[in-house]
Amino acid sequence: MGIVRQLSFVLTLCVASLSAQTPERVIALQGETHHVQGVALVNGRFLVTSVERPAARGWLMEFDGDGNRLRQIQIHDAAMIHPGGFDIDETSIWIPVAEYRANSHSRIQRRSLETFELISSFDVPDHIGALALASDRIFLANWDARRIYEYSLDGKLIRLRDNPTPYRFQDLKFRYGTLIGSAPAAKGAAGGTVVWLDPETLLPAMEQSVGRTDRGVSLVQQGIDQRDGRIYLLPEDTPSRIFVYDVVRLTAAP
Repeated sequence: MGIVRQLSFVLTLCVASLSAQTPERVIALQGETHHVQGVALVNGRFLVTSVERPAARGWLMEFDGDGNRLRQIQIHDAAMIHPGGFDIDETSIWIPVAEYRANSHSRIQRRSLETFELISSFDVPDHIGALALASDRIFLANWDARRIYEYSLDGKLIRLRDNPTPYRFQDLKFRYGTLIGSAPAAKGAAGGTVVWLDPETLLPAMEQSVGRTDRGVSLVQQGIDQRDGRIYLLPEDTPSRIFVYDVVRLTAAP
């Protein structure tokens, strides 16, 4: 497949660990965000998915760079009320929306980045909790990320693998030739880990330990994104905050 070779970037650490760092910025999101799932940064704005379990609703929300809410829509589909971690390309948002239980069923929605309107969808016979979009395929992690699927962009299964790591990813992104995931620690343990995975082997290429927020929530409890040398973490339900860390430098390979 050669995904890593398609993008000639090398990730170089600038600091030892996120757990010892003060965030560059903390952005409070306006209004009710329910149980947050994934986050993505696009053109200075934040997209967020969340589930409102008591009302059986799934949400896609948009905020400006200061956390002001711009718009939101409901994206649940019958019993599929749980939108998970998601990813974007230049024109679209790719979101898994699942039944709220393990070993269930999901629908992968492709929505317009401009209008949020549904463009297309396909079904997956499992609960998909996180999605990462490469140029020619989609990586899908099921409940607790015990299995990693790869699907073509038109919904055909390419391969299925067991997760070779103990990490239970909550959100995934495909950035700069690698998969980056948020992996909270077990309850009562340290915060968790940001993990960069080789997409060919699904083995860690780099790991960064993280701490907890001042509310005691793992910084990697839910959403993650990486853009332009910064990592964006969305760990907390309402009132939700995005924590911004300047921890990674992207250096063009020779």
